[in-house]
Amino acid sequence: MRLLFFQLFLFVFFSQTYAQIESDTNLIREHLRIITKRDKYRHFENPDELDSVAAYIFRDFSKYADTVYYQPFKINGVTYRNVIASFGTEHKKRSIVGAHYDVCGNQEGADDNASGTVGLLELGRLLQHKKLENRIDLVAYTLEEPPFFRTDYMGSAVHAKSIEGIKDQILGMVSLEMIAYFKDTKKSQDYPIGILKLVYGGKGDYITLVRKSTAGHFVKRFIKKFKAERIIKAKKFSAPTSLPGIDFSDHLNYWKIGIDALMITDTAFYRNKNYHKTTDTLETLDIDRMAKVIDATFQVLIAH
Repeated sequence: MRLLFFQLFLFVFFSQTYAQIESDTNLIREHLRIITKRDKYRHFENPDELDSVAAYIFRDFSKYADTVYYQPFKINGVTYRNVIASFGTEHKKRSIVGAHYDVCGNQEGADDNASGTVGLLELGRLLQHKKLENRIDLVAYTLEEPPFFRTDYMGSAVHAKSIEGIKDQILGMVSLEMIAYFKDTKKSQDYPIGILKLVYGGKGDYITLVRKSTAGHFVKRFIKKFKAERIIKAKKFSAPTSLPGIDFSDHLNYWKIGIDALMITDTAFYRNKNYHKTTDTLETLDIDRMAKVIDATFQVLIAH
């Protein structure tokens, strides 16, 4: 009888544990390879290359989503495209998860931000056939990087403007911005203010959930649930928008129109010294922990 109870305990324990391990690390690695190892670099001066990446994202989304479409816009006569995949389209209320697929200059941009883009692709696969209580839109943005950062030509600015008229239906937005670089060594994590190291520690071994001080219900609930999942070590970072780095991604455009939003990040240049350099390659990424970030995000989305 004791053996039977022990076996039952093991079955329940491992069933619950492995139920949270959803992401396919081999598929993640292959997506990263295809997006980063290209003939040309995926920046604004290579629109054909950006189109090629957008088409790859579109094809993958199409395997899983209810609807997939491009959101084209023009700058100086050149067309650029966001790619949008929707799940649970029978619902009016929706959450948005976004990540930019362009890079800054002539570099692969594996962490920045192929990692976030592949996070969207894997979320799309995981969301297939899931019964949702709210609609979820996955949005792959173009033109987040300079010279368009903080302009109306950012892909996320274009998307945010397009939904401003229905923002009362938007529950909130999540920006996946560099989610695959981790370091377990001492002094591997920097901060915009040195004293923060006393609070958050000196090891870059966690994912950060960045919110502004005046965050709303969606963001607060998302962060609470994400941390409660205990799939990956996560820390909340709350600060005024004046603090350098807190708005350094696509979520800033949703803040501008009054939509509750947060950023999930490995803290970019505060940890990853390959930021905006040719050394930001697939080989530097921690795929296992990246997968856990995706899994935790997925668990929160289907529960939200």
